[in-house]
Amino acid sequence: MTTTTLAVLVPLLPFLGAAAGLLLGRTAPGFVRPLAVLPTLAALVLAALVAARQGGGPAVDAATELTPTGSVPIELALHVDGFAALVAVLVGCVATCVQLYSTGYLRHDPRYPSYAALVSLFTSAMFLVVYSGDLMVLLVGWEIMGICSYFLVGHYWETPEARAASLKAFLVTKLGDVPFLIGLLALASDTGSFRITRILGAVASGSLDHPTPIALLLLAGVAGKSAQFPLHTWLPDAMAGPTPVSALIHAATMVAAGVYFVARLLPLFEASQAAMTVLAVMAAVTMTGSALAALAQDDIKRVLAYSTIGQLGYMTGALAAGDRGAAVFHLLSHGAFKALLFLAAGVIIHAAGTNSLAAMSRMGNLRDRVPDAYWTMTVALLALAAIPPFSGFFSKESVLVAAEHAAGGHSAHAPAAAGWTVLVAGLLTALLTAAYATRLWLLAFRGRGAEVPDHGRQPLVMNAVLWVLAIPSLALGGLAFRLLPDWFDGGDLTPTLTTAVLGTGVALIGGIVTYAAWRHTTALAARVPLGAVAAHPEADAGQVEAEAIASHRPAYGDVALAPDPADPGRLLLGPLHRHAAAGFHLDALYTALFVRPVRAGASLVRFLDREVVDTYVRGAGTLPRWLGTAVRRAQTGNVQTYVSALLAGTVVLAVAAVLVATGA
Repeated sequence: MTTTTLAVLVPLLPFLGAAAGLLLGRTAPGFVRPLAVLPTLAALVLAALVAARQGGGPAVDAATELTPTGSVPIELALHVDGFAALVAVLVGCVATCVQLYSTGYLRHDPRYPSYAALVSLFTSAMFLVVYSGDLMVLLVGWEIMGICSYFLVGHYWETPEARAASLKAFLVTKLGDVPFLIGLLALASDTGSFRITRILGAVASGSLDHPTPIALLLLAGVAGKSAQFPLHTWLPDAMAGPTPVSALIHAATMVAAGVYFVARLLPLFEASQAAMTVLAVMAAVTMTGSALAALAQDDIKRVLAYSTIGQLGYMTGALAAGDRGAAVFHLLSHGAFKALLFLAAGVIIHAAGTNSLAAMSRMGNLRDRVPDAYWTMTVALLALAAIPPFSGFFSKESVLVAAEHAAGGHSAHAPAAAGWTVLVAGLLTALLTAAYATRLWLLAFRGRGAEVPDHGRQPLVMNAVLWVLAIPSLALGGLAFRLLPDWFDGGDLTPTLTTAVLGTGVALIGGIVTYAAWRHTTALAARVPLGAVAAHPEADAGQVEAEAIASHRPAYGDVALAPDPADPGRLLLGPLHRHAAAGFHLDALYTALFVRPVRAGASLVRFLDREVVDTYVRGAGTLPRWLGTAVRRAQTGNVQTYVSALLAGTVVLAVAAVLVATGA
């Protein structure tokens, strides 16, 4: 079987699994779990075979014209290079782990069949984005992911939070997709093709006429999909969906699509110095702002959501520095440890007897309750904080090295200002990342929240998935920075002494200062009594999460858990804490600038429609109705009345005739 055939089957298998799952979900429920797991697992195996055959060598290209357009052709094209091959393996690995984990996490959920089918469709769409060699076909996968995220984030549609979050995610990403589509059409108009290879050839030959406006239009779509400032506000709210969905969206699909798109078309963006500068500023604002917000969140999943936004900022920062190898390296590393963080959070949610809406400050000492989640999440948090020798250290260092290289004026495409912007923001974010990772670990596993009844161990499959993901979180970086350069244009990914010392140093400072602040606040709060919680029948983690979202309170018990006052985030941020916890009020700003004016305009249109247009319509019907009423009343059916009226009319006409004759 050829590499091209294998690559075609990779997105096709999850798609067929999704279709079969939707058709058989009600009639043959016993097939739902195999149809969820096996096609995705088979796609992972095939993606690994494609990667092994591609081997970092020349790209595999194949195309057939999809439909004659008469102008710019749309082709069903494959373009499998080193980037595509490895990202596809990441997508397959995380999607398989999420499907396996979900069989335990949502084992009693009545809507599990549709959920599993949508996850498979989501996975298929991301595979299509990764392997596509034609931008119009890529756009199909891009939009399918958008609609899948709408349904999956709104899985608990009975709750207003889930409905609002799914609608917000859909609308905000679509806000970026409109200029993105315009940019794709403008790019095809300039180059005469949607094929990625031909577009890159046109950029290399200098025949692209409008690189700056095209690049900026495309960046709007990237900002929406990859949750970059200023279109990042949908991602924290998307935590209202099931936790495995959060792992899928944040680790390997949707948000990764924007970064991957820029990496694929990086020469196009490098053709515009303005676009590279905008990309650098966007990355810097995103990573620092999201790290500050993460340090102030009380919801464990919102901490991880803001963390994802910040890590994506690192990736876009590497792209702004002109190094797509470093960006995709961090994409791969981040995919492993972020999926682990979210899935471990799902275990913690159940063990704590509280949904993330009730948060870390209400969690008790969970170390002994969930040893698997404790050890694996510790590994993932160390990788997130970029502590050597964990994977995040090597990938984040590659980003800092790329920024240092650009700042020194050694990049032919990235401005030095962009390099300095990314480097300074990256070091500050490294300090803040270590701080919020340490805070999460302390509050979740050593906090003083009230104890809850023991709900037993999680299903074996959930804990097994955690350990599977812990392996790349621990070992991927040390192996990858030596092996991946051959797959990534031959660029060096080895950490340098300067960035390694600076990056690790600020991370250690952030962790140590946070621990000291926690010790201080713990001592002050030692005499604060904590609340209790009543027992509740055992339930699976999905039920815990759904019930807690619906009730706006801890999921177990009739007595609300008292929050742990020993929160180092409040001490570290001081007066900034209130603003950071609210996401720096961007939602309120957008509401004031856009939502309220649109609603006011809609109200005005409704008023004009009801009070003006409808008044004219009602008036136009009133006069004929009055005339009809008068005529109807004259029709009495009495012959004498009719004769009397006839005679009266005759007399009137005769008098009128006489008057006219006399006057004449």
